[in-house]
Amino acid sequence: MSKVHPFEMPEWAVERILARQGRSHVHDSLPAHQTALVVVDMQNYFLDPQSGASVPNARAIVDNINRLAESLRQAGGTVVWIRTLYTEQARAEIPHFHHTLLTPARFETRCAALDRDAEGSQIWPDLDVREEDMIVEKTRYSGVIQGAGDLEHRLRAAGIEAILVGGTMTNACCDSTARDAMMLNFRTTMVHDACASLRDDEHAFALINFALFFGDVTDTTTLIERYS
Repeated sequence: MSKVHPFEMPEWAVERILARQGRSHVHDSLPAHQTALVVVDMQNYFLDPQSGASVPNARAIVDNINRLAESLRQAGGTVVWIRTLYTEQARAEIPHFHHTLLTPARFETRCAALDRDAEGSQIWPDLDVREEDMIVEKTRYSGVIQGAGDLEHRLRAAGIEAILVGGTMTNACCDSTARDAMMLNFRTTMVHDACASLRDDEHAFALINFALFFGDVTDTTTLIERYS
């Protein structure tokens, strides 16, 4: 059964965050027009129950992503949808990932499903993608690492200084994108109930570690209230 992961920052983590930065959230004052919601990998391959790579809990966060996207748009912010693709260039550049960390069968399935024109690589149809939104392709877990695509350039061109990260999986592509964005000086927040992984503990571990070292972790309702 798909579900939104339950999450609460543990007290020991809150204490360490407060000791480091003085307050729980430090990215709560940037205007919407400098902020982008970056939605990671919410594609058929990762959401379709018939797919071998399905993340069931990702289907449960669709409503939160749509709500947050609409709120940010109305406040003057930007919504970005990331599509992970398989390309021959990526295969040549990161063969370790494709041929060591994937079995041959998984590699073949992933390549076919994430071809640019394949049904598996398309954005999940229940997501509210608008004409004014950005759709950005990537070929790495992280959307902003060198060689992944042009997300960083497009964010900077749009005057974006802060990003909100949602999508799947929390502890893989969402976490990688959020960490690298922080190190590129984007003020980065992970939205815990707009992210999904395979297990509650995997989801929680990634969020806790991100909050300890990289940026804010908050929820959809708090952000909608911020931009209302």
